Formats: sequence, structure tokens, C-alpha cells
Amino acid sequence: MTGDDEPIMLGEIHMNEDDGRVERRDAAANRYKILQTAERLFAAHGVGNVNMADIAQAAGVGKGTLYRRFANKGELCLALLDTQMADFQNGMLARMQQMNIAGLPKLEQLQQFMDALVYFTDTHSPLLCEVQREGLLPLDNTRLQLPHFWQHMTVSALLRTAAAAGEISPELDTDYLADALLSPLKADFFQFQKTNRGFTLERISAGLRTLISGLRNADPES
Repeated sequence: MTGDDEPIMLGEIHMNEDDGRVERRDAAANRYKILQTAERLFAAHGVGNVNMADIAQAAGVGKGTLYRRFANKGELCLALLDTQMADFQNGMLARMQQMNIAGLPKLEQLQQFMDALVYFTDTHSPLLCEVQREGLLPLDNTRLQLPHFWQHMTVSALLRTAAAAGEISPELDTDYLADALLSPLKADFFQFQKTNRGFTLERISAGLRTLISGLRNADPES
């Protein structure tokens, strides 16, 4: 080594891009492991009977790693719903396109959308209840998040197009009506209807269809 040569210290070797890729791979692997573990534990014991410490231990990750990925169990449940929500949305968009091609009235499309939403809510209500419990589905317009934002947007759009087509009065408050129609499908109230009131899915769907049908003759001035 000449006098001009300086020893290379390991701490001075920077591989930012590679390090970043490794870190992203590790983060993605941990996220996948956590979600897979949570899904397995929820299926075995029920969402309400599993806590974040259980998930961290079963996944073999530290609590700090878990909480860096998900601040609470509601966030984790919302992440588990990502694929299901995307599949439901894409399926309904394709279905409504077919209904448009067939010339189905907008109110009938709305009834079919609400029917599908009843069964989607039933299937995923344990996760949705946890998401709602953590305050991740707020009701103020500035922070409205999925899945309620997309649902409200779809129902409002169908009501507005129904009004434009002369199926309902253009004077009706479609934004309020969208809230009113979706309120019975909030996860906690939906569970109350099923568990405490003993309403079947068919009864809930039929009731929502009746409400939608009643809009045809609704007079906003009365």
C-alpha cells in the first residue's frame, strides 16, 4: 500500500440502491407474512379473539415490526380486505356495464348493487366491524375512506342518473338518500340487524329494494 492509499473502512461503503431494494423486499416479505398469519388466526379463532401480540408471535416478527406496518388491528383488517374489495368493485363495474347495454333502468341497477353489497357485507362483516371500531371509516366527507367512499359514489351516481332519466324526481336529495340507503349496511348496525333483530339476508335485501322502489313516487315537497 502506498502512502497515498487510504484503508477502506467498511462503514464508508455506501450501497444505497441495493440496500433500499433489500429493505423493500424485507418489508414486503414481512407484510405478506403478517397478513397471511392474521388471516389464518382470524379463521381459526375469530377476528375479535385475536390481538396484535398474537399475530406478531405467530408470524415470528417483533411487535415493533408489526406496528410499523399496521398501527392497529383495524388497519391490518383493511389491508386484508384490499383484494376482496377490488374484486367486488371490478365485478360490479362489469355487471353494471352489462346492465347498461341491456338497457336496465338505473333503479333496478341500484337494487342489484345493494343486493350484492348485502352479501359482501355479510361475508366480510367481522373484518369490517374491526375497521369501523378503529375509526378507519369516518363519516366526515374530508376523510371518508374505502370501502364506504366507493359505495357512496356508486349509489349517488346511480341515483343521479335515475333522476336524469326521469325514473325519480330530480328534486330528490340524492347525496342524502345515498347515505340513508347505505346506513343499514354499516358493519356494526348490519350485525345488530342479523344478531339482535334476527333479520335474514333476504329480508334485509327485500327491505332495501322496497326503499329504492318507493323513490319512483317520492315527492320531495311532501
